Amino acid sequence: MYKVFFMTFGCKVNQYETDSLRSTFLSEGFASADSPESADVIVINSCTVTSSGDSKSLYAVRKMRKAAPNAVIALTGCLPQASPDIAQELPEADIITGTKNRKSLLRLVKTALDERRRIVSVTDYSPHEAFEMMNYKGSQDKTRAFVKIQDGCNQFCSYCIIPHARGRLRSKPIEALRSEVAELAASGHKEIVLVGINLAFYGIEYGLRLVDAVEICCAQEGIQRVRLGSLEPEMISDDDLRRLSELSEFCPQFHLSLQSGCDRTLKAMNRKYTSDKYYELVQNIHRRFPEAALTTDIMVGFPTETEEDFTASMRFAEKVGFAKIHVFQYSPRRGTPAADLPQLPKPAKEERAERMKSLAERLHQNHLRSLIGKEVPVLFEYENEPEFHRGYSPDYTLIKISRENTEKSLRNQIRRVIIEEDRQGFCFGSIIDEN
Repeated sequence: MYKVFFMTFGCKVNQYETDSLRSTFLSEGFASADSPESADVIVINSCTVTSSGDSKSLYAVRKMRKAAPNAVIALTGCLPQASPDIAQELPEADIITGTKNRKSLLRLVKTALDERRRIVSVTDYSPHEAFEMMNYKGSQDKTRAFVKIQDGCNQFCSYCIIPHARGRLRSKPIEALRSEVAELAASGHKEIVLVGINLAFYGIEYGLRLVDAVEICCAQEGIQRVRLGSLEPEMISDDDLRRLSELSEFCPQFHLSLQSGCDRTLKAMNRKYTSDKYYELVQNIHRRFPEAALTTDIMVGFPTETEEDFTASMRFAEKVGFAKIHVFQYSPRRGTPAADLPQLPKPAKEERAERMKSLAERLHQNHLRSLIGKEVPVLFEYENEPEFHRGYSPDYTLIKISRENTEKSLRNQIRRVIIEEDRQGFCFGSIIDEN
């Protein structure tokens, strides 16, 4: 029996796809390897959003080759799809394939095991691809399940390579979603997280909206929470928010990708909204969901970004009061318009990133502090800390309680907790006696 080891970089969509590939391999007689050293096959699912993502994936391939010199190593995902010539630079990989037709990876691996020859198979997307259904079963040791319902992007932001790595917009049929969620509920999952490459555009080819998918999940018996992955702000209407607010299972945490709070930079990025429009959406969310947490991504050091532009972005982030900000530096992606612009010096980008991260930490701590004294339902997940039970509130705040004088395990239970104090990166509280 061959053993397979998986390594994943990047977003929740990649995680979903890795879990699906794992399910496929195990159903075909492979066993899971606990380490790369014990594996016959190593699958590395790559990310290419930033140059850092590329570097991590390439380093992983080379490291795995040293750890397992006789294993079949497969590099898959966004990096080879966007840069198929990477095959020439990476002789350590036995198989190189992209994001299209993931189901073929198992066949390629079997061929490589039998014939011990190198395989490079990266196929271009056509304009009208169908959504690829995958063999996803969730995980028996997890309470949450990511469910990929959308792939591809038509936006072509000037800095982004993802439309080249993922193709055009396409969505999972609603009945397929219904069946998948029913299976996940039957296997004990209590929370569904809907994810996609451009999630807010879900269903446009079917005349549907993202909220239609949320309603399907909320209607499934056994599912007690539904939350959304990263969202583009221009596709969320007030009517969508109204419908979401009527769903008791919906978790009021909105990750609204901002990228910049400066209108001049947003225009140069080819983003489809202004800071005023973004803030209007923020106000609409707070009107429908007073307890909502807003999180975001902010890029610093875009080629046209001046010090004045950066300051405007900082001021806007503080105005919104994000609960959490993922800060990252712009890195040129070959084949995108922004890569051809004069680039900012690395020290300037690093300095701006540190300033934005400092603001992000302060805003995050403000959010945690604002929860003190509140009662929140917590879905407990992890049992790997000797001192704490840990889980998440509906707004995706990490909550910990002491193991002392509590049940041995609270995993997969939703219990009411009163928040007593904020700590570095999480809140601490106590279970309320519900009897």
